[in-house]
Amino acid sequence: MKRSLKLLAVAPAMVLGLSISAPAFAQNAASPPSASQSLQQAGTETESAAKDALQGTETALSDTDVTAKVKLALHDSNVPGNDNIHVSTTAGIVTLSGAAPSGASATQAAQIAQSTAGVRGVKNLLSTPTSAAPSTE
Repeated sequence: MKRSLKLLAVAPAMVLGLSISAPAFAQNAASPPSASQSLQQAGTETESAAKDALQGTETALSDTDVTAKVKLALHDSNVPGNDNIHVSTTAGIVTLSGAAPSGASATQAAQIAQSTAGVRGVKNLLSTPTSAAPSTE
């Protein structure tokens, strides 16, 4: 008796499972793509990936060039504390970080960066003595 009750309890679950999975076993009525179609699609996808990689490489090279130009411009301008200013560039947006001795130096560094060829924008994250966190000593 217990065995038949267990079978009755399991049977609906098995029927439901088979009915849900039946479409997975059905054969696709459409014919599979030909070898030439598969090769053409693979070639198209490879071409697209190569173009994306090229564009990414060009952006990285451009960003490196912009970073070098900004660093040189800051050095040549003699902005006070320029040795403590870190420059990075992503997609033409220059980020200035580190410490500047004054707010005027931070502003001057941002203006120099903005006026450098290839710069699309500037994020000035420079800290100054007045903007630095208070000491906990």
